[in-house]
Amino acid sequence: MADLRFDGRVAVVTGGGRGLGRSYALLLAAQGAKVVVNDPGGDLSGGGNASHPPPDADATPADDVVREIVAAGGEAVASTDSVATAAGGTAIIETALERFGRVDILIHNAGNVRRAPLREMTYEDFEAVVDVHLRGAFHVVRPAFPVMCDAGYGRIVLTSSIGGLYGNHGVANYAVAKAGVIGLSNVAAMEGIEHGVKSNVIVPAAVTRMAEGIDTSAYPPMGPELVAPVVGWLAHETCSITGEILVALAGRVATAMVAETPGVYRPSWSIADVGANMTAIRDDTQPLVFPVVPDGHGDHIRYSFQMAAHESSEVNHA
Repeated sequence: MADLRFDGRVAVVTGGGRGLGRSYALLLAAQGAKVVVNDPGGDLSGGGNASHPPPDADATPADDVVREIVAAGGEAVASTDSVATAAGGTAIIETALERFGRVDILIHNAGNVRRAPLREMTYEDFEAVVDVHLRGAFHVVRPAFPVMCDAGYGRIVLTSSIGGLYGNHGVANYAVAKAGVIGLSNVAAMEGIEHGVKSNVIVPAAVTRMAEGIDTSAYPPMGPELVAPVVGWLAHETCSITGEILVALAGRVATAMVAETPGVYRPSWSIADVGANMTAIRDDTQPLVFPVVPDGHGDHIRYSFQMAAHESSEVNHA
């Protein structure tokens, strides 16, 4: 079966010079997309934050990917602006508009890592990671989103992680940023749906330089090529979901979601009541999922209100 094409589409890939981002950029370009390969170069720590900018950008990673795309007959342009600042994010999107005249796809993949136990993490290291992963997502979504809405079409793919879903030791900064990205994607999905703009989150895992310091000797095959097609589908016009999270790890593709227990209603609560009812409160045998779109926020509130109304009616008729 021939793979899906992106002819006529323009994609922006942040962190596109290495690892997963490189794989995304090459796949989209191979399938016909024009690609802005954004990567400021630098080491894994990110080299600074919005308050203390990194040293001069190294264009080599982005340029290498662009050369590879062009050599294969595709179209691409390099960008070395940093997502860590609003000006940098705007410049990245403007590169797409100036060179190709549109932005159809935005994949925010740029990342950095600064590990430290929570009790020892510095504010500088916290901000440096949040600047790239979370504020960086906003810095590119904010200028791209109205362009997509006005055009009546867009695909946004933001990157979270297992750490964002479940946490991990020594990466409070990374976990906070990756959890926040999910909220940003949800809002873009809610506000974009009527304009043909869909936004989803990828939770990828691949053995790249981000795995530096981790013993991966016992891992199964975990190359970026196992993740790229999932991101490609989220970026494609046939993508049928929005406001969702897809996991891609070692060949496994799954959805992750926020779920609630049905819970317990009482007309009044004491502290002791909460403890006494905790088993029933935590009973997850019939989980509830409120999809972000069309109105997960409202559905959540309405469910709680309906439970209160029903239980109150039962009491009054007893």
